[in-house]
Amino acid sequence: MGTVEGVHEILLVEDNSDARETLRLLLEFEGHRVTAAENGEQGIQLARENTFTLALIDIGLPDVDGYSVAQRIRSSPSGVGLVLIALTGYSEPEDVRRAREAGFDAHLVKPIDPDTLTKTLADLIADRR
Repeated sequence: MGTVEGVHEILLVEDNSDARETLRLLLEFEGHRVTAAENGEQGIQLARENTFTLALIDIGLPDVDGYSVAQRIRSSPSGVGLVLIALTGYSEPEDVRRAREAGFDAHLVKPIDPDTLTKTLADLIADRR
């Protein structure tokens, strides 16, 4: 299993309260600081107002879908260099392609395996250095 070195500021955009809390606790257990949003508009606003290392964004949000959230974050100054990871229940090649086109760096399928999440974070953060 990869490890993520250092403490990172992470934006978590997830509408399901149980999934949001589980991921928040997992990431905080790993030593990161997590700011959580329960919908897309809130996530976009937080991304524009704060500096994050990466953002985990659910695709199936109730107000603005995760693809649009990623595109809007990427088009803002705060989105430059930000690692974006899509969280979704969909794993077809078309879903992965669509996530990449929206600006995501990675595509993780729910339920999220903690080891896979940690390795993905470590790999993507190492790639940015």
